[in-house]
Amino acid sequence: MHVVRGSLADTERDRAATRGLAGLVERTDRPAVRTWTPPRQVAFGRRDASADGYDRARRAALERGYDPVERRVGGRAVAYTGETVAFVHAVPTDDSRSGIQRRYEHATDTLRDALEGVGATVRSGEPAGSFCAGDHSLQGDGKVAGIAQRVQRAVAVVGGCVVVTEDDEDAIADVLGPVYAALGVPFETESVGSVETAGGPDDPGAVVGAIERAFASDRETNPVEAAVLLS
Repeated sequence: MHVVRGSLADTERDRAATRGLAGLVERTDRPAVRTWTPPRQVAFGRRDASADGYDRARRAALERGYDPVERRVGGRAVAYTGETVAFVHAVPTDDSRSGIQRRYEHATDTLRDALEGVGATVRSGEPAGSFCAGDHSLQGDGKVAGIAQRVQRAVAVVGGCVVVTEDDEDAIADVLGPVYAALGVPFETESVGSVETAGGPDDPGAVVGAIERAFASDRETNPVEAAVLLS
């Protein structure tokens, strides 16, 4: 398995490195995982981009110091503060969509094992009014993680975000409140949880390491720096 490490300070370069993950998997026919802390941004989904209030939502993100970007995977807007953890697990596939649920279940179970391994108490589901509401989430005292999936050509990509610290809860609520209001999407600021308030560490690095180890499991790993995926 390829294990991609590192975060790039420039938002677009960092996103390009993640896009390069699928190409790496397709070329080598080997799975890959990337777990990292993306630069500060609000990642909007396709439904957001077609909403009447999208321009206002982008301005709300910019006014609070977040780069507004559009992502291919997932539903509604997600905020990364610079300490929020993201993960992507890419695997070879025959382009059949029959394995979607199985991949969701594997990613959810693996992420739960990783977070429980560092002391967090989490369970499937999310409270009402959560950011990026969806069927594949983990919660503690609030929503801790969300998971999405995309299938492209010979590669399936499952990824998500993990709120790590209590400070992150407040920061995410602060930016997504006006963003979701502009989009006309229900959002309860108190629905945001974190690994820390679920009993885990307040250290993004510890969470990154735990998730990486959980997805790599006992496989032989090939370390790859994220910047290499830009070439």
